[in-house]
Amino acid sequence: MAFANILKLQRFKSPSIIPGFGITLGFTLFYLLLIVIIPLSGLFFKAATVSWSEFWGSITATRVLHAYKISFGISLVAAIINSFFGLILAWVLARYDFWGKRIIDALVDLPFALPTAVAGIALTALYAPQGWVGQYLVPLGINIAFTPLGILIALIFVGLPFVVRTVEPILQDMEKELEEAAASLGANRMQTFLQIILPSILPALLTGFAMSFARGLGEYGSVIFIAGNIPKVSEIVPLLIVIKLEQYDYAGATAIALVMLVASFILLFIINMLQKWAAAATAVR
Repeated sequence: MAFANILKLQRFKSPSIIPGFGITLGFTLFYLLLIVIIPLSGLFFKAATVSWSEFWGSITATRVLHAYKISFGISLVAAIINSFFGLILAWVLARYDFWGKRIIDALVDLPFALPTAVAGIALTALYAPQGWVGQYLVPLGINIAFTPLGILIALIFVGLPFVVRTVEPILQDMEKELEEAAASLGANRMQTFLQIILPSILPALLTGFAMSFARGLGEYGSVIFIAGNIPKVSEIVPLLIVIKLEQYDYAGATAIALVMLVASFILLFIINMLQKWAAAATAVR
């Protein structure tokens, strides 16, 4: 018994796997304070210098409300579409071997490395009325460039990799024996997917959805070229903030940015709670 207690004491006193815990934790907190907390606090302090009537007038103007609707609504739709097709693409890359798989796998990461302005110019050249694809769609009454539909395509383009790269590793690590056991017990493919696979990948899928949604809210470069930036039609909130800054309306820009920050935080908090709920439900299973 005494020997066992000595072993426990030695294990308790053994150094951590990561040396210098105090130093690394202090550096992490300092870096987080410098890069994240101080800039965001500055936004709140700047907004506090504005009177309530001026603040309320800036965030509830008709043009601003339309921009909120476009940014949040289209980002949400793009994230939902990316979740569906990103799951399919991740499934194909994780479960099948085929010619050209590495090329497709590399193309998925292209929006990460491609400058957003380049992506916007490319999409505009493709879907403009005289573009490679747009010249065939416009006679059919389908206008993509300079419309909300163009914004949707741009946000799908930049947000798809987030879903694929969060779901694909989970599918690769998933034990296929569970699927085989379900099949041997008489479950069909749909039942196996809904009851075995989906609960396991749901937390990762929600994470990808949240990242795609957040990227859509803050996207600027790839959208301004294809959106047309028509007030109350295809004008996004980030562009409106830039316009306010160019007009030296710092109070209005700060007020709009603060609303975006608070709304984004609340939405991401809700999604994080859903992730925890999905993970807890999976653990119970």
